[in-house]
Amino acid sequence: GITLKFSEPPEARIPNTRWRLYVFRRKVSDAKATADSDKKDDDLLDVYHISRQSAYLFGRERKVADIPVDHGSLSKQHCVLQYRALPSKSSSIIGEPTKLQCKPYLMDLESTNGTFINGVRLDAARYYELRRGDVITLGASSREYVLLTEQSAKTGI
Repeated sequence: GITLKFSEPPEARIPNTRWRLYVFRRKVSDAKATADSDKKDDDLLDVYHISRQSAYLFGRERKVADIPVDHGSLSKQHCVLQYRALPSKSSSIIGEPTKLQCKPYLMDLESTNGTFINGVRLDAARYYELRRGDVITLGASSREYVLLTEQSAKTGI
């Protein structure tokens, strides 16, 4: 078998929110790209419904990846999107039970060429909270993964 580079934390949960990951091809911004403007650079390539399990592994290793990637700059187990139920910071009424909020987080699995949220490279082996509308990019791949909810996709937000 294949050894996984991560194990799910005790606070892992399947989310109630219906999250989606929209995959686009990143626009190339150089002189040649403007000459080839007939080609659609901003094509929607895929949509992943990512609310059916508590974690989604991105990687080139097809046997274990939930979201397979093929670019040569990406690792076999590149990064993981993990849902975590943590105490809500907003509702802290004394005596009330603490509400848990299930949110998506992204962790780079010590990949060679990095994982990025909105263009910022993540430190390896650390969870980063994701927000609706965040753009995830991996290594030198031209794919952009845009995180939205079912509701935001319907309303165009």
